[in-house]
Amino acid sequence: MANHSANEAMKSKQPKPVSTLQQTDPEKYAHLRAEAAAPYRGLRRFFYASCAASGAIGGFIFGIQLLAGRGVENTGLNLIVQVGVVALMAWFWRLENRAEQKETSNREK
Repeated sequence: MANHSANEAMKSKQPKPVSTLQQTDPEKYAHLRAEAAAPYRGLRRFFYASCAASGAIGGFIFGIQLLAGRGVENTGLNLIVQVGVVALMAWFWRLENRAEQKETSNREK
């Protein structure tokens, strides 16, 4: 009887097999690996979208002012700057998407 309880005690002291996050939740593991490879990607995309929206609104307002003929000297230059901001943010967004696609294809290999 005492031998039986000693065997049970030995079994309970043996280390249990360790399960990793990769084994238990592969989707969460993939998300964490992507975040570690490119931290703050979501924040950068939010920044790009916010700046592009701001530039688009500004471009719309300056375009209307230009059509109305108010302050043509300054309005034309301001409109060009706003269009440039929108174009720059669109370019940054495309670069970010290309980098993500490249990382995804490397992970799948």
